[in-house]
Amino acid sequence: MAAEPEMDAILDELRRLRSRVPQLTGALAAGVDGLVVAHDAPGVDPDGLAALTAAALGIAVRVADATGQGDFRELLVRGTDGYVATYAAGHAAVLTLLAQDRVNVGRLHLEGRRAGARIGELVDAAEAAARKPAKPGTAAKPANARTRVTRAARTNVANTRTATDS
Repeated sequence: MAAEPEMDAILDELRRLRSRVPQLTGALAAGVDGLVVAHDAPGVDPDGLAALTAAALGIAVRVADATGQGDFRELLVRGTDGYVATYAAGHAAVLTLLAQDRVNVGRLHLEGRRAGARIGELVDAAEAAARKPAKPGTAAKPANARTRVTRAARTNVANTRTATDS
């Protein structure tokens, strides 16, 4: 799914996330199709967790849609020994976090949402680059490069006066 540099950046993000929230016991980025993108989850089968995440995501999306709650953002499961939190990560991926029962859930959500947004940008950029055919003889633009576009001033035609108006 993600190209090698993006996958390294995603893995780095997972590791930074685990250092920011010490009660995390694992972190996994997966595609919405249930395939592992990157993981830092010792003692957990990443392929199995990614597949289960995709199944839970499918149900969560349907529940949100059926109840008129809008697009999927996150899912939280609390067990007797801890939490499993899944966050939307762009259009093509999800972030699943495993945490101890003593985790500060507010902090978990704050850091999980931020990391999900960053991972989503990386995965979506890699997906877009993979779909776009490269022109012969041109260098590929880095996926994380940002460009600034200057926009023309907006005008409201209904309120614009002309020389013939009095």
